[in-house]
Amino acid sequence: MMKIGAGVRRGGLRRMAAVVMAASAVAMFSGCGLGGNDAAAVTYEDAKKSGKIKVGFANEAPWAFLDEKGELAGYAPTVARAVLKNLGINEVEGVVTDFDGLIDGVRAQNYAFVAAGMSINPKRCQSSAFATPDFKVGTSFLVPKGNPRHITQFADITRENVRIATLGGATENGYAQAAGVPSNLIEPMAKQDDILRAVRNNDVYGGAMLDVTASWLVKNNADAGLEVTPSIQGGAKPEVGTFNFRIGDDAFLADFNRELRKLHDSGEWLQLVEPFGLTAANEPPPSLTTEQACTA
Repeated sequence: MMKIGAGVRRGGLRRMAAVVMAASAVAMFSGCGLGGNDAAAVTYEDAKKSGKIKVGFANEAPWAFLDEKGELAGYAPTVARAVLKNLGINEVEGVVTDFDGLIDGVRAQNYAFVAAGMSINPKRCQSSAFATPDFKVGTSFLVPKGNPRHITQFADITRENVRIATLGGATENGYAQAAGVPSNLIEPMAKQDDILRAVRNNDVYGGAMLDVTASWLVKNNADAGLEVTPSIQGGAKPEVGTFNFRIGDDAFLADFNRELRKLHDSGEWLQLVEPFGLTAANEPPPSLTTEQACTA
């Protein structure tokens, strides 16, 4: 098995995921390993009292994933931890969920909010309350070295009649549909590691995903024989993402946004996210609001 996702050693991430699922899919952010019987809160009010909170994540590097020690790492946990500390919440548990089930999970109160690096789009805004934009990304294709079929845009998929994998529920599926790509050429998969394996094994030609994700996978799987195409903007406006909450959790959202903006204004945000492949280029446009990102 190749080195996957966070670059854990051979088979490590798969074993970690199995351990997490066997333990009700709960992993500690801070502290060590899996959560115990002292359940963390799934509402802001309870979390402020107990100092403990649950978040949903999809185990996708570099956004939110289990590291070699079985602890939650990545862009989203790191930023969330800094925000929550300033809100008096110091202990956080992560609940592993498939990416396309994260919003349903927060609505069902399986956790208090989502920390998974999720992009804001109008459809998601119908059922989830997003924080202020926290990062900006583009789309890239994970392809064989040399990119022999020259796939750099979604329209190229149709021209070359090749199959491309996507993450189930991700924005790339909408970009492909908007570009007129036939549905039989798009293969949604549950995990980015599934996409990596499928491309390396020639089950599909390539994978369409966030540029940061694609670059992370190639960096941490240097022996896979893959490369990343130049980043493109899949939609009509910049793709931005952030944390998301239940609709109606207005007090939590307002407090979270206040502390999140402080991280950006102070420059601390950039220091927190650089280890996970994000740079100053991933700072969202200051003028772009959540409301604008939620508009078609």
